[in-house]
Amino acid sequence: MKLDEEHALRIARLELNALHVAEVLPVSLQGAQVRAPGTVVYDLNGEALFRRIPLVRSRRGLGYADVAVNDVFTEPLLAVNLEAGWNETTLLRAASAALRKRQRARFDTTRFVAYSYPKLAVQFLLEGREVAMLELRSWIPVPPDTDRKADPYFERWSLIKETPNDLRAEAAESFEKRIAHWDQPKLRAIGPPFIAREVFRPIDVVVKLQETHEVHYAPRADDHHICYELRGQQTGVWCVAASVEMLLNFYRWRYDQPRLADELDLGTCTAPNGLPYGDEIKVVNTLERLTSNTLDASMHATPGWSIHRDQIRADRPLISFIPRHSRTVAGFTESRIALLGELPYRGLLVYDPWPPTDCAHPETGGTITRWENFRTQTYRYAFTAQLRHV
Repeated sequence: MKLDEEHALRIARLELNALHVAEVLPVSLQGAQVRAPGTVVYDLNGEALFRRIPLVRSRRGLGYADVAVNDVFTEPLLAVNLEAGWNETTLLRAASAALRKRQRARFDTTRFVAYSYPKLAVQFLLEGREVAMLELRSWIPVPPDTDRKADPYFERWSLIKETPNDLRAEAAESFEKRIAHWDQPKLRAIGPPFIAREVFRPIDVVVKLQETHEVHYAPRADDHHICYELRGQQTGVWCVAASVEMLLNFYRWRYDQPRLADELDLGTCTAPNGLPYGDEIKVVNTLERLTSNTLDASMHATPGWSIHRDQIRADRPLISFIPRHSRTVAGFTESRIALLGELPYRGLLVYDPWPPTDCAHPETGGTITRWENFRTQTYRYAFTAQLRHV
């Protein structure tokens, strides 16, 4: 099942309104517009994957939502980002300028590509053939598909081609089920152009917030602010180092990424590399070694929702490995829409070190996603840590 532009926009408005009614999106989104048509993001095989749709009010960008148009995903709403704007024209202009500085290349088409989902790049084509691909914002050339020795943390791969057929069939069934719920006759007429708390009132749709939580230093959260900070990865492949840095910073250990890269065997700023598959236990060892075993770290393979939820409830952030990437998680939300049956919306507050910064400007880079739809992502490992009691 594929969604056209009009269908995707309507689904986006309904999904976002449901989250807004559940009060897990900022009050400032009241009256915001879901701006058409959004930017189509393609898979490497040329199929459209999702639309990145800007959220605006009075011409001011408030963030964006990623809405799947391809049933390789289990649900249509992939993620909501309210920390960064999205201007397709500005980004394409910057990409073209970066390409001109690197090489002379003729092209007649540009498009956004999920070269390593959810990482994006701008692809330049001439008569349908690629002439260059630059990673979004860093504008570093993405290695060619034939370079399979390339670091897995900076490697192009097709989400569609690498999703097994049985998982694709399950995803398609789930995707179509949720779309069918939103396509019920009494909802088809809504699809409002604005995000508003009262949008579902005329048809009695019940949206119930189950629970939402963000990490704090102590259980009594009312007397202090959220206690977590984003760190951008200082090279294109140091997402693991940046993730470890974020978690250690939460517990007030201050190690910079070059030091952490040395501990994790990730090279240097000038000759960096990622963490090889099979070496994931190094994350556990590093967390414990650099805290003199004050932190008790653990690795969880294919972690489920309960791992994430329970750690955040206990005010402990996690390091999250997805295919070819590492981030941290510092919050969750769960809500139910009565019209959609018992299937809840489950979202994670993700502090993502991508897009990269550089060693000279470590204060930049990264993005915060509020919220990442838990059912639309593959979670390879979670790394947890807690203070040892004495």
